[in-house]
Amino acid sequence: MRILIINCSPVRDGATAEIVNVVSEYVNDGNEVRKVCIDDYYINLCKGCRSCHTTAKCFQNDDVNALMEQYAWADKIVSVSPSYWADIPGQFKVFIDRCTPWCNTHEPHATIPGGKKGYTIALRTGPNMPECERIISSIEHFHGHLEIESRGKLGLCSIKYKEDVAARMDEIEAFCKAILEDEK
Repeated sequence: MRILIINCSPVRDGATAEIVNVVSEYVNDGNEVRKVCIDDYYINLCKGCRSCHTTAKCFQNDDVNALMEQYAWADKIVSVSPSYWADIPGQFKVFIDRCTPWCNTHEPHATIPGGKKGYTIALRTGPNMPECERIISSIEHFHGHLEIESRGKLGLCSIKYKEDVAARMDEIEAFCKAILEDEK
């Protein structure tokens, strides 16, 4: 199984990155695992020109195609996102906007191989779950337009620092176990 774990935060060593590392270690046994950080890629803003609606590609030359190659490679994609003002970080939103060439709501559109499964972990510093649910909804909406089947989600509240992740290991490990057992 090929598993891509994406740190949707531009912070490479915070709580989100810590969760990415925990997930990577847990699912690594017998699987090929790649970790990427959204900040590893240079992605221009979408210009809203809609030329991709007729060409199935963007005229801009940046790293969107390189990141989409990672999505194409994976069988399972785990997106780990913190809350930035009650939603996904801007860098990840810019990536989603630039994936319009792969969006299944217009023809022609680019595609990645089918049969992919998506999983989302959302975290926030505050105590209420609705923010996590909003993040999960944004990522699942994105997955839907790429025809990635959303198969699991986990919301983690009250995580401010990477040291806070240790107290949530049971939940994260149970989520990882479900990812590994998910063969439908």
